[in-house]
Amino acid sequence: MTSQVRAIPAAPSAIALMHFSNRLTFETDCSDVYGSQQSGDVDFVLVDVRGPLAFERGHVPGAINIPGRLLTAESLAGYPTSTLFVVYCAGPHCNGVHKAAVKLAALGYPVKEMIGGVTGWLDEGLELSVAVQRPATTAIGCEC
Repeated sequence: MTSQVRAIPAAPSAIALMHFSNRLTFETDCSDVYGSQQSGDVDFVLVDVRGPLAFERGHVPGAINIPGRLLTAESLAGYPTSTLFVVYCAGPHCNGVHKAAVKLAALGYPVKEMIGGVTGWLDEGLELSVAVQRPATTAIGCEC
């Protein structure tokens, strides 16, 4: 009897190598971002693409806040097109990061997703920076 795992055969090794290697050109993880920050090798711009209220409540240290809807040629005019942007959102349940990555790529910038977003950062046991405390009743939805 074949398991559910093997019901669909695995790709040949050469195809798997190409697939997983290609994925790494589109993404990085929280540990890599943190490690780069700790070693001082920050050669990218870390962007939280959530809305300002969510950013103020807690964001990855070193990140700037540019909500996805504000990623335009005008708002990015100060960045050379060689700037690598690493974008993140709330977590795997939010596609705001993908929308932001599409906008950045369409504008000609290299971009990677920090997989896991805020959820992944916290899952790694890392601390968030807090800009401003808001009343608990303030909605902080993604606003991506």
